[in-house]
Amino acid sequence: MLSGCAADSTTDRARVEQRLDALLPADAVLLGEQHDAADHQRLQHAFVDALAQRNQLAALVLEMAERGTSTAALPRDATPQQVQAALRWNTAGWPWQAYAPSVMAAVRGGVPVLGANLPRDAMHATMSDPQFDNHLVAAALARQREAIRIGHCDMLPTERLMPMVRVQLARDASMADTVIAAMVPGKTVLMIAGGGHVLRDRGIPTHIPANLRIRTVLAVAGDTGTDAKTDADMVWQTPALPPRDHCTELVKQLKR
Repeated sequence: MLSGCAADSTTDRARVEQRLDALLPADAVLLGEQHDAADHQRLQHAFVDALAQRNQLAALVLEMAERGTSTAALPRDATPQQVQAALRWNTAGWPWQAYAPSVMAAVRGGVPVLGANLPRDAMHATMSDPQFDNHLVAAALARQREAIRIGHCDMLPTERLMPMVRVQLARDASMADTVIAAMVPGKTVLMIAGGGHVLRDRGIPTHIPANLRIRTVLAVAGDTGTDAKTDADMVWQTPALPPRDHCTELVKQLKR
């Protein structure tokens, strides 16, 4: 397990290059973020730039857009508005300004940007679909259920936990399939997703064949915790964010 820290590490190309040397060669690098950490989006931009400069970036794959969307048909000088339209970008769910530097850097480099998330209209049916119920070993499944329980501030009824686990697993499978389809021999796909999606024991890596070379980078704001150091090939620590009451925010969202 490799680690990185310091406040300027996310914008220091030399440090990114050094860590890429430790990660590569790889068919794909899965870069997990904390969605509200601007340092993590700057880190993503640095990874895109470094891989593109090496002519090694096969594709940029995003949790932030639905599977089936792509910029492949756009020219390098496409406008941000054209890129958002091609990706059917949901600005209500994902602030464009946070991810635009990475996305536009890939487009300008002639690299396709691909949406990978499970389409929203498929999520409801997924809740009652048992196809992934035995995908994880029991311990990993229990950790996934617990993560969803905590993530929803213990407000989900017990009977709703497994349906939500199914959605999470289906989303991971969708992203894994997109990563695999984007692979190019001798190059590296860069996947950007929330940190929980890139964990080796229960995330996207569990849906990718073992013969493919997958490396995971988990960006963590503040304390890395005990699990992070074993859940990824590299943990990249950034400064802690100001405290937020996520549960109060979730209650407000549900009321709306």
